[in-house]
Amino acid sequence: MAAPLVTVTRQYASGGSDIAALAASQLSWTLIDNEFVEEVSRRAGVPAEEVAQRAERAPGLLERLARTLAVASPEMFITTAGVPRVEEDESRIVKITERVIREAAAEGRVVLVGHGAQAVLAQRDNALHVFVVASKPWRVKQAIERLHVDPARADKVVDETDHERDRYVKTYYGRSRNDPANYDLVLNAETLGFDGAANLIVAEAKRRRWV
Repeated sequence: MAAPLVTVTRQYASGGSDIAALAASQLSWTLIDNEFVEEVSRRAGVPAEEVAQRAERAPGLLERLARTLAVASPEMFITTAGVPRVEEDESRIVKITERVIREAAAEGRVVLVGHGAQAVLAQRDNALHVFVVASKPWRVKQAIERLHVDPARADKVVDETDHERDRYVKTYYGRSRNDPANYDLVLNAETLGFDGAANLIVAEAKRRRWV
């Protein structure tokens, strides 16, 4: 039987990454979050900040990344009048991302955050899929206070970030990121708190006899 794992999908500024880290610590499992972006970056030969900015975005938003890759590996692109094919670049990043997700899943006992992991591993045995949510006003406040987003732009940043993550999953996997039926647990960080949400993930892992 496949080794168990947890995927954590999160609304922007809901604290999903923090909750995933707390759960991974309690389970003594490996957390794949920023390290995940760094691994994709290493394999793609792209600066990590570029992957972080673009990794959960649909085609049409990767022009800078396309240009960066084209300079580094021009033979990888079919160009028209010297302009890289953004769609081909995005497809390459998505494939590398999926490969990293699957390799981490093969090891098991990992907590995977974001990047469509819940969709890539939707049919995976022994996977616990978690969606972390909270009200928009609360998330806007968190974006300002914890993520240091400009207060004048926080409302827009919350909407745009979620929209791009939704488009990424819809574009590449044909799934709705917000459909609760795609998850085993939907956790409200605003009402549960980070510790409370993490405790529920751990409790479910124990109920499944994974620890």
